[in-house]
Order: sequence, then C-alpha cells, then structure tokens
Amino acid sequence: MALSSLDEFVILVLKKDHCLQHEQDASSSSPSQVISISASEIASWDLSEIPAYASVKIRVHRTRLIEESSYFQGLLSGSFSESGLDHVSVDWNLETFLNLLMCLYGYAIDVTSTSFLPLFEAALYFGVERLLSICKSWISVLVSSNDPASPKLDLSDLIQMWSFGLEHAGDFLPDLCTAYLAKNFMLVKSDEYFGSVPYELLISCIKHPHLTVHSEMHLADALLFWLDAERRMSGFSESRQDNTINLMEQVRFSLLPLWFIAERSKSHGFSKFADQSMELVIKLIKIPSTYLVDSLTDGPPADLRLRLTKYTEILDLSGCRQLNEACVLLAVLPNSYFSSLRWRKSLKSFLKNPEDDERNREHLSYGTLPILSFESLKEIDMSKCQRLNYKFVIKCFSKSFPSLRKLRAAYLLNIKVFTVLELLQNFRQLTEVDLTVDIAPIIPVQASLFYSGRGHCSLSNITRLTLEGRSDICDMGLQSISRLCDSLCYLNIKGCALLSDACIAYVIQRCKYLCSLIVCYTSFSENSILALCASISMTNEHMDSNSLAPKLQMLHMSKCEGISETSLFNLISQTQKMKSLCLRDTKVSDSVLCEFPGSSLEALDISNTTISRMALVRVISRNPNLKSLKARGCKNLLQLQGDGRTDYSSPLFSAHEVFKSLSKGSGLEELEIGWGFSYFSLESLRPAVSFLRAISVGLGASLGEDALKLLSSACPLLESIVLYFQEISDSALASIPTSLKHLQELALSYCFGDISIQSFKFSMPSLRKLRLERVTRWMTSDDLFVLTQSCPNVTELSLVGCLHLNSDCQPIISGGWPGMIYLHLEECGSITDNGVTSLYGCIALEDLLLRHNGSGIQKSFLLDATLKFPMLRLVSLDMCDAKEGGFDAPEWQEEEGSHFLSIVKISRCKSERCALGRVLAPVHRETLVMLWNGENYTKTLIKQRL
Repeated sequence: MALSSLDEFVILVLKKDHCLQHEQDASSSSPSQVISISASEIASWDLSEIPAYASVKIRVHRTRLIEESSYFQGLLSGSFSESGLDHVSVDWNLETFLNLLMCLYGYAIDVTSTSFLPLFEAALYFGVERLLSICKSWISVLVSSNDPASPKLDLSDLIQMWSFGLEHAGDFLPDLCTAYLAKNFMLVKSDEYFGSVPYELLISCIKHPHLTVHSEMHLADALLFWLDAERRMSGFSESRQDNTINLMEQVRFSLLPLWFIAERSKSHGFSKFADQSMELVIKLIKIPSTYLVDSLTDGPPADLRLRLTKYTEILDLSGCRQLNEACVLLAVLPNSYFSSLRWRKSLKSFLKNPEDDERNREHLSYGTLPILSFESLKEIDMSKCQRLNYKFVIKCFSKSFPSLRKLRAAYLLNIKVFTVLELLQNFRQLTEVDLTVDIAPIIPVQASLFYSGRGHCSLSNITRLTLEGRSDICDMGLQSISRLCDSLCYLNIKGCALLSDACIAYVIQRCKYLCSLIVCYTSFSENSILALCASISMTNEHMDSNSLAPKLQMLHMSKCEGISETSLFNLISQTQKMKSLCLRDTKVSDSVLCEFPGSSLEALDISNTTISRMALVRVISRNPNLKSLKARGCKNLLQLQGDGRTDYSSPLFSAHEVFKSLSKGSGLEELEIGWGFSYFSLESLRPAVSFLRAISVGLGASLGEDALKLLSSACPLLESIVLYFQEISDSALASIPTSLKHLQELALSYCFGDISIQSFKFSMPSLRKLRLERVTRWMTSDDLFVLTQSCPNVTELSLVGCLHLNSDCQPIISGGWPGMIYLHLEECGSITDNGVTSLYGCIALEDLLLRHNGSGIQKSFLLDATLKFPMLRLVSLDMCDAKEGGFDAPEWQEEEGSHFLSIVKISRCKSERCALGRVLAPVHRETLVMLWNGENYTKTLIKQRL
C-alpha cells in the first residue's frame, strides 16, 4: 500500500527464524502468532514475552530510522521500491533487532559476552553508529579493565568475535580479542574450548606485550595442551609441524623449572626442545650472576626476562634455581632502558661489583636505575630459588611490587629467619609469609642469633606466618616477630624444635587474634595451654580476661608431650569454634575428647591415641559436617567380645552411630582408619563417602578383595589410596585404574595376597605417587618397564623389597620417569651393584634414598650428587652399599651457587648369626645425621634408624 504524505510512521515486520518457529510450534499446543507494538511505547516493551511470537509488527518513526541508520536511510529515502511502502520486512534475529531499536531510541541496552557479537553485527549491517560506539566502548573497557569484578568473555564467544572481526571489522575487533586473550591467559587456558583457539589467534596472543602468565611453565604447559588437542583433531601435517615450532619458540626455556623440563622431555611438541632447555638451565645454575651481564651487549636477552605486565597479579618462580638477581633486575627495567649505553654500563657496574658496600650498592641500583612498579602484583612464590640474593630481592621487590600481600619462599636455607623482620618493614601490605623448610629429624645442637638491633619498628599487617621446619629460630627471634604482628591470625611453627614452651606462650598472649595454631613437634605444653586459656601472663602486661581458646578454629599439636590431662581438659573444653583439631600421637583420653563442645568440626585427627569408639561416636554425632577423619593406630576403636573375638555388631563396624550424622552432612572427603574397619564398615558408609578423595587404611583393618572393588565404585572421585597390611589381589587392584580416573597416589605397603604385574598393566596417566613396599618381591626389570608405560607421569616412587631388580633398572627409571623428584629404593636386589651413574638422568631429584641395594656406590657419591642433582635436598644412604666402606661428606658453605643439600642420613648395620652359625639379615646399629640450616653444619650419631 502506498504511503500517505501525512504518515510519519513505518511498520517493520519481523518473522521469527523458521527453525526456531518450528521448535516453538512443536513444544507449544497453541503458539502465539502475531503481535503489534509501537516504538512510542518502547519503555513498556517486555523483551522476555515479545520474542515468543511468530511475527512482530513494530510501528517506528520513519525520520528516526533515516537519521540513525544508514541502511534505512538508503532504503526509505532513496530510489528503492520500499521507500514508498508503509510496511517493510526485516529479516533479522528478533531479539537482537529489538535491542537495536531500543538503542536507536536512546534506551540503555545490556551488552554481554553472548549478546556482543549479534549486536555488533547488527550495528554494522544496519549502519547504526550509536550502537557501534556502545559495542566498541564495552569491549574496549572490558579489555583494558583491571577490575576482578568486571565481566568476562566466554572463550567460545571470543573465538567467534575474532573470526567475525577478521572478515568484517578490520583490525579493531581481532586486536581487542587478542589483547583480551593475552591479558586473561591464565583464566582461559583451562577453558574447555582452549584447544579450539585458532592458531593465528594463539600465536598473536603469545606475542602480545600484555601476555600475562603466572610463570613460563604455565605458558609452556598451556601450549603443549593446545598442541595435543590440535594433533587429535587434525592429525599430522607439515603446517602443523611448523605451528608447533613457531609456538614453542615463543617459550623462554631458560625460565622453566628443571623438573618441568625433565618431566615433559618425552611430550609431543616439547621433546625437540628438551635438551636445549636443560642445557640452558644447567648453564645458568653454574654461571655466577656477575657474569650474566655479558649477555646484555646486544640488548636485553628475552629468554632471561620474567614476564611481567601491568595486569600481573601472581608471579610463580618456584623451582627455578637458575634465577639470580640479574634475572630479577632485567624483568623490572623498561625496554627503553636498554637503548641507552649509560644505563647498560650502570647495570654492569652494579652486577660486577658485589664487593661494594651495601650503601653504595643500594644507591647505585635504586637511585639510578629506572625500576618499574607493578601495582597489581599481589602474590609471589620463589620457593627453591636458592641462588637469589635475598637482601637485594627484598629491596627490589619492595619498589617494584608495593602491593605485595603473599610471599612464599619455602626450602630456602639462605633466607635467615631474621629476614621476616626486613619483610615486615619493607612490605607494608604483606599479610602472608611462608618460610617452610624440611623438618630436621633431630634437634640441632645450637641456634644462631636470630635478631639483634635497636630502634622502633612499626607494626605490620601480617595475618599468616609459616615458619615450619626452621631449626635456626630460637625464642628471641619468634618473640621479636610477635611484637610486630599484632594482627597475626595463623601461625605455623611445626618442627621448630628449639622454641621453648614459655616462648610459645609469650607469642600466644601477644597475638590476641590468633585463631589457627600449628605447633606439631614443638615444646608446646603447660604454659602455652595456660596462655590460651588466659590463666597465665608471659608478657608482663595486663592480662586480658578474654581467653583465646574459645576463638580457636585450628589447633594441630601432634607429638606435643608433657601435657597433663587436666590442662588438656581445660583447653579442649573451651574450643567450641574449632574446625580442625589434630591430637595425633598425644596422650589425649576419652574423658578429654568427650568434653569437646564444638559442633562445626570439619577435620579431626586422633591417630595413634587411646581414644575409644564411644568417645569418637560422641564427637562425630555432634559434628555432622566432618570432612576429614584420621584415626589410624587407635587400637581402642576395636570392640572385643568376652571370648576375644571382634564384635562386628558394635556401632563402629555397623557405622550406625559413628557415621550416622556424616550421611546427613556434606560427607567425608578424607579418611584414615585402621583397627576394626572392614568391608561392612565401608558398605554402611556408602552414603557418606561418595565425595571421598583420599583414603588410608592401616593395621587392624580387614578390607578384603570385595571392599577394594566397592571402593572403586562407591568413591569415584578418589585421588589417593594408601593401604597398609591389607589383603590384595590382581582382580581387586584391576578395578582401581579402570574406575578411578582421578587417582594421583597409590601406596601398597606390607600388603599380602597374590598379585602380579597384571595389576599394573592398566593405564594410569594421572598417577603421580607410587609406593610398592614389600608387595612386589617378584618384580623384574621387565616389570619395571611395564610400570613406566602404564604410569608415565609418576614423580614420586618408592620400592621396597623388590629382590629381583638389578642395575639394568637404573636407565629404566631415569628414562621412563625423567621428571622424578622423590626416589626411595630399599632392599631392591642389586640395583646399585655397579654404582648409580644411570640414575643421574633423574636430574630434578629432590629426595633420594638408597639402602641395601648393592655395595657399588662410590665414596664420592654425595659430592657427585650435589653436582648432578641441582635440586637435591634430602639424601639417605647405608654403609652396606658403600663400595669403599664409607662416603665423603659434602662441603657446605654460604655462597651463591652452592648446592641445595640440607639433610644427609647415613645408616650403619651389623651382621648377626643365629645359634647354628648362619648369617642373618643385617641389623641396624646407628645413623649419622648431617644437617645444614644455611648457617651451621652439625653431625650427630644416634642409635635409631631414621
């Protein structure tokens, strides 16, 4: 119909997509057909109702369409036949077009990850500049925003945006998509669609200056995942091979952890670069930082610069022992710095003159170098970075990372505990510090002076402090820290054996916000408990009448001795808010545990105590949300009848009372149990263990073959299975790899039954820890090779009592598991009869035990091991295996590049004969323990086996 000159409106007719309409008709008995709406009433449009109609007629102002849309300007005011009509058909997505009209009339529209592309495409097609501007602004802000609360793009949507942009939008949209992917790489690399990212998008993302990753390892891991996904989808081709090379060449191999390189050396896509990577890292470990500056002659070496951007929030350097202060400095200097010869000379001067006094070095480095500041960085992990000069690092980090809140520096003996005081003064926003080291097997004979100084130090914001295993910390040191940490909520001093009970009590009273306390293997005793219960003052200050005990949410006190039942009773009876309680290896009694008043307990450990089933029933019944229960070694859980037989009708075995409340809560996630636990216990526990992730069954339990099979079906999420003294069989073990796809740890110790290599021929790619102790006596070199194929990603291996193994097994281990970090071999035939040369292929080893495997280990082994295994911290040997009757002790010294070794244990045995004169198995006589805490070296001979 022709348009009247007086009519200023046009009717736009939109019909729902034919497929969508067909789906609607099929799901609705009386589908709505046509609706007429007007732009004059746009404020009252119901966008959830209108799209339900098959056809929509929209009365729109003709002038508004012509002014706001170039498409309608040409259609309605040009020479097209539609210009004279009052009805115009529009073939477009109804919901998108309604939003376009709302924008055209000045109403706000909601742009999301899903709606962006349809709106952007509509804006381009209909030539609506206002909507184009809104879309461009939205995605530009999203890409540049550093606000964690800002909207996120779904990766599938981003891929579509990028592809559309290449075809229709020039460089604008693809560039923004690349920038977003680079900035949010850590988020999208675990997305299910990451393997579908086009190569061109991925390579441009990797080269983008805003590529933000926690570490080079995370980047390499993501690229290997992508390459594996592409290989499965596309197969082999020359272009794919080129893509692999181009992508992997973007990785800065010299910044990868040694264990990662070794473990991935067999991975498709990385094997060609493994040798080069290993060579670079080993070279860096050996080169002093003063020589590294020579590589700067032609500008900044990209391979040595840590990836830092303005979006970086976490920096993970853990395991990169090759890093030194030069690497850190290179990362925090701007690119423009290297264009000036003057700056290059000043950097060389600083790095090549370590003998300069501290004042001159500080002035030179921080007064003249243009060090960048990364305000977004909140967390750093530099564990095992042994070669860093930490006085330098603290000064550098305090300037570059002013917002740092979490610092983890574990297993670093060259960080003295007084470093905590420097950290507190230099990082005003720091809230968490972790300086964990390996716990010494014996108490050191002396402690170094922790801190001595004058002047007033301002209070810090530290809320979590971990000093686990620090054998160099004494009372004075911890007291000095506590004076600066009034806000401390979490304190872990596990294994700090030199701390006195009085010191721990002092700290408890100083830190009035403590709610989590880990004091295992310390002198925590009467005074500390009195301090928690506000019954004693150790600070010579006014005693606060408010006890800390009722506020405690975590208390772990394994092996804390000398505590009276009365004191323990007073403490436990006040801990109504407790969520995690560990009383392992203590003298806690039923009467004490029964007084526990809490109802929010999530973790309970009573292993190796005299607690009975009745006391356990009482606690569990009051705490239905218990997620972790550890009760191995509790003989009193076993209920006996008068004739000495086990009473399987008791509550523990039927689980009728003990686990009744667990079924009503969130269920168990971790269980360690022993005495009295059986198939019937597991069967009645089924409702409570469907989310179980770790189970350890020890002496006194009798699972049997049926229980192991039930375990696989009842607990599909299991990640760890540890069995001691249990009956096992091939058929029972076969159910584990076939059903438990998430299993990461399998330990079989002193188990009995008829098993063979058939149990281990099933693929277990997720398995990381494998312990076979006294269960595979029959194992041969061929069987061991089968294990390397079935469990290719094992990084921790313990074999005990495999009597048929020989020296041929060494290359099988190092070749099959090159990324091994923990290796224990004991009484394994003649593995070390010809030395240990072939084990040096496990270059990332951190913990090594070799005992009774053949007397072929060279006298110089400890010296050689510190060179061949750069990350080695713990070594255990036996004199029986010494080729020349003994071992040379390693040299410990405090200097850059010195080895990582901190604890060496060498056992000595003696031979005995029976009454008939036959030689019996060797009997342990003594153990020599050598300790290095970063400052002092001690040797101790003890009469027990460690």
